[in-house]
Formats: sequence, structure tokens, C-alpha cells
Amino acid sequence: MTSVRLAYREGLVEPTSGRAPGYAQANLVVLPKDWAYDMLLFAQRNPKPVPLFDVTDAGSFSTTLAADADLRTDLPLYRVWENGELVSEVPDVRELWRDDLVSFLIGCSFSFESALIEAGVPVRNIEQGTNVSMYRTNLDCRPAGRLSGPMVVSMRPIPAALVPLAVQITARMPQVHGAPIHVGSPETLGITDLSTPDFGDPVTFAPGDIPVFWACGVTPQAALMASRPPFALTHAPGHMFITDTPESTYRLG
Repeated sequence: MTSVRLAYREGLVEPTSGRAPGYAQANLVVLPKDWAYDMLLFAQRNPKPVPLFDVTDAGSFSTTLAADADLRTDLPLYRVWENGELVSEVPDVRELWRDDLVSFLIGCSFSFESALIEAGVPVRNIEQGTNVSMYRTNLDCRPAGRLSGPMVVSMRPIPAALVPLAVQITARMPQVHGAPIHVGSPETLGITDLSTPDFGDPVTFAPGDIPVFWACGVTPQAALMASRPPFALTHAPGHMFITDTPESTYRLG
């Protein structure tokens, strides 16, 4: 969706949940080439939270997911990491770009929200105009080289009677995290307070809602914190890269 990306290129900053319905969205992780194999292996070993859409050549800021896009400018907000520490959030990373940087574009659960809404499953964060809630869990990802860390999940309150339908719909989209990894009892995942997410915004439950948790593409950011590579760029949680690929491309059946 060129018009949406151009708005971000020109400085609009907003979470992208509910934007450009019908088009897939992607998480972004950018690492020096020296760390790229570790990231590729981390994705291969942890496909539920890190389903790869595309990997660029070193130095390239283009992607087959959107021919006219610039990965340095076309997300609404980026994070800059040094030695595993978040040092800034900026709307443009052109001045930070280097010839040795490799970009990883990872499937995002925002890509199945339209399918849920079409089926009559409410998506509370879109209704409320907020970012989705995301939490670190007590589930460790499988390490890969120098990268390791906990799985991060996104949470959506779903009416109890519609949980089976939500599971069925999202299970048909494994490239954007697929079916939930857990329903109910957040304590099982090590989450003690749903009102204080580690990333994103708290979302208000309607009567009869229960929490449903999906593997989340912010997981590599938790790995950056744990593994401390010297430099990295990522999307800010909830501020995704909007592709030109229809969401239906990633639906099975």
C-alpha cells in the first residue's frame, strides 16, 4: 500500500493495527552481516514467533514484499539498539544505515486481524484505537549461535464462545504466527498482570472475553536484549512494515 508507506516516509507515526486492511504486515529486524546467520538460524529454529517473509542482501534497503518501498523510511517508528540496550526511537534510519546491514522481515499477527473481523470475531485493540498488548513469557526460544531469549506473545481478548473460531481462522495462516499458543490463565506463561504489558498498550476486556495469546514477532527484540549484539535496528512494537502482499496469500485452504 504505497500511500500508507508514503505517509510514514513523510513523518506520520502511528501503530499500524487496522491500517491497510487486506495487506500483510511485517516485523523488521536489521543486524550486521556478522550476526545475520545467527538470526537466520534463530528464525529457522523458532518458526512460530519468527516466521520469515524475506531476507535482504547486505546493504540493501529494498524488499520483494513491496517494490517501491524503502526499509529505512517506510515504517512509522524504528528502534535503535546498541549492545542490547534500546538507545532511541526514530521515524527514519537513513543516517544510521550501513553497507553491512541485513534486514529480516517477519510475519505479523496484524495480518490475520482482518480475517478475524470478517468472520465476526472482535479485535478489541482496533475497536479501542490502541496498540496490541505484548508480553514476555517464561517460554525460552531455542537458541541459535549467539542469539537466545524468551518468546514474546501478543494478547487479544476474545469472547469465550468465539475462541474456537479464532483458533480455526488463525491456524490457516501459519506464516503470520498461526494458531494461538495459549488460551486463558496468563500465569501459565509467567504473565502476572495483563494491565501492564511489556510492549504496546493495555487493552480493555468486554464482559465474557478471555485472553488469547499468539506468538509474536517482537520475540527477536527480547533476544537482542538477552544476547547484546553491538548494533541493531528494529520496528517499534506495533509499528510495522506494510507490504503490497495480500493477506490472502498467507491463508491456507
